[in-house]
Amino acid sequence: MIKASWLISVLVFLAFSFKAKGQEADTIQSNKIITNAQMISIGAVNILDTYLSPEKYTGTELRYMSHTIREREGSRWSRLLLHQGNVSYSNNRADNANFVAGAYTFSYGVHYNWNFLDNRLNIKAGAQADVNLGFLYSTRNSNNPAQAKLSLDISPSASATYRFRLWNRPFSLRYEASVPFVGIMFSPNYGQSYYEIFTQGNYDHNVVPTTLISTPSLRQMLTLDFTLNRTTLRVGYLGDYRQSDVNSLKYHSYSNMFVIGIVRHFKLTKIVP
Repeated sequence: MIKASWLISVLVFLAFSFKAKGQEADTIQSNKIITNAQMISIGAVNILDTYLSPEKYTGTELRYMSHTIREREGSRWSRLLLHQGNVSYSNNRADNANFVAGAYTFSYGVHYNWNFLDNRLNIKAGAQADVNLGFLYSTRNSNNPAQAKLSLDISPSASATYRFRLWNRPFSLRYEASVPFVGIMFSPNYGQSYYEIFTQGNYDHNVVPTTLISTPSLRQMLTLDFTLNRTTLRVGYLGDYRQSDVNSLKYHSYSNMFVIGIVRHFKLTKIVP
């Protein structure tokens, strides 16, 4: 019995050893490098929409961002995937009316990379496409109480990342910015109701081509990454300034927010069966 038990134990050990070796042989390390940051930001917002009100509204905005950079070892090209979801609540100066706003924005960018200072400084430049879906609701209006937000923009974009060590710890300082250059957006015309657009089918220049002149906007973010207990944290500032002047209607949304998040760096691994 003892010899039989010993023989079974040896066979089980050998089986697991061969299985582990087989798995190692079937594991292929990819050259794809992914940097993902999950961030939350909170701060002040200033909104004007003359379709709903001639007054400016100020309040608080909360935003979630998933920021991903995909790269390949040996390649100078990188891709950016950015998901943003935000909600805000603001009131006018008389404090007798409120705006409730929400939006989702997806950005996809392609950038060329330059490295300087022994790879401590990385510069990216290129362009990205931004798709925005949102709404703006006035708690005061009984006629036309809401405004739909739908736009597509092509934006030149760039970033600079500087890596350094301080107190024997790694840090990364990063600045990125994008400016919508051309695109299209949905907008009712001056004095036109949504009932006329969607019920009566009265089209009145509601799909509007846009340029840098009609939609002068800027999104910028300055962040600092640092490691704490084996976790890479990110803190920083986000400024998102959106403006439009189409169909004799003016709109702006100015956001200034504090950013905090977690950053992960990893490589993709393929396992071949």
